[in-house]
Amino acid sequence: MGDQGTDDRRAVVLVSGGLDSATALAVAKADGFACHALSFDYTQRHAAELDAATEIAARLGAVEHRIYPLDLSLFTGSALTGVVDVPKDRSEDEMAGGIPVTYVPCRNLIFLTIAAGWAETLGAGDLYIGVNAVDYSGYPDCRPEFIQSFEETLNLATKRGVEAASGGEMGIRLHTPLIDLTKAEIIRLGTEHGVDYARTVSCYDPSPDGLACGRCDSCQIRRKGFLDAGVEDPTRYAERVGDAT
Repeated sequence: MGDQGTDDRRAVVLVSGGLDSATALAVAKADGFACHALSFDYTQRHAAELDAATEIAARLGAVEHRIYPLDLSLFTGSALTGVVDVPKDRSEDEMAGGIPVTYVPCRNLIFLTIAAGWAETLGAGDLYIGVNAVDYSGYPDCRPEFIQSFEETLNLATKRGVEAASGGEMGIRLHTPLIDLTKAEIIRLGTEHGVDYARTVSCYDPSPDGLACGRCDSCQIRRKGFLDAGVEDPTRYAERVGDAT
């Protein structure tokens, strides 16, 4: 497939700048799509991800990269958008115990809705998102049930979906290539596709220059993923951290 693709080979890929979304972009590219990368500036605490997203999109050959400004200040109570502290040094049992305070209300629902609108504008029928239901830290909008339901809704609520349905086809396809993978499996997959994970930022509470705290839930899950994958962890930490347990 050529890099520019045709209408049917264009895909919108959500790229946050983190490990999972970088892998999803690499998979979409390997699947033969001309990738239009989309990131969101939602006044998140970890805005260093946006610099990473820009670099990742360029390195992985996205056709273009857009950063969409989005005011989520109404959605208070999340440690990623408000004044609530990011939890640190939690055990695996604590991380598995319900929906964490880093949950942002309706984030993937909003992001995917905007991505679908852009996809229709581009004439694209495919969306990629790096959600994961294995190491998903309790987020309800990363579950397969949500993804299936939202894909059905997109095909009911869009011109492309309705017109395709009249011919017995699906107009918009929502791809989640990482949804059933462990973090270690994701890292191995991305490594095979040439993802430079040193350029990604996953930390919930990084320093202004993008150094990872090493102690939040995301840092712990990421660090354990590299350990389990047998891949050297290239993450730049603000302070020395021990091996994941």
